[in-house]
Amino acid sequence: MSGFARDPKYYGDRLVYEPLERKWAVYHARHCGCGQDWLEAHAVPAGFTVIPRGKTGYYGLVGPGLTEGVDESALTANALWEAVTGKPGTQTWYESVHVTCRSPESEAARKAENERIYGPRREWAEKAKTEPATPAQLKYLTTLVEKVDKERFDVEFANAVKGTGIEPRAPRERTATAAKRLSKAAARKLISALVGS
Repeated sequence: MSGFARDPKYYGDRLVYEPLERKWAVYHARHCGCGQDWLEAHAVPAGFTVIPRGKTGYYGLVGPGLTEGVDESALTANALWEAVTGKPGTQTWYESVHVTCRSPESEAARKAENERIYGPRREWAEKAKTEPATPAQLKYLTTLVEKVDKERFDVEFANAVKGTGIEPRAPRERTATAAKRLSKAAARKLISALVGS
């Protein structure tokens, strides 16, 4: 999401505006339509400087009217809007500054919180790769197989088991027998593919 930010790790002590590339490209296409890159064609010539943020592809902008010479309690992106679209900015609300603290302590706390939230999900996903498909999954697969031809089943089965160590269906193997070899995760993938067919 676009917004004003302070991130000492990447930007030092500077206030920057982090634009959401897709959003600003749409604004530019809709209001200018010159077919050029909005940063190179409009933002940089207007005096804005692009500050890369590591190797992530994200970046911040600094410049007059956006992050320089502005009241930080009344921030808007009107200066950038005018540079990119050629029309006066009409943003009447003020934006806050997102501050990212990357001290060792805050990074450790963030990682611990991520592990608390996503750890059980990762564990569940890993188990699903090895646990056999459930009876409910197998029953549903049986009804789906009746709706598609065997060639389609074979293609989707091969896609679902790719990289899992489960062999594709043998030429004379019944579809129900092949399905019994699936893991929960592979069965879920095969069901999604067959439902979408």
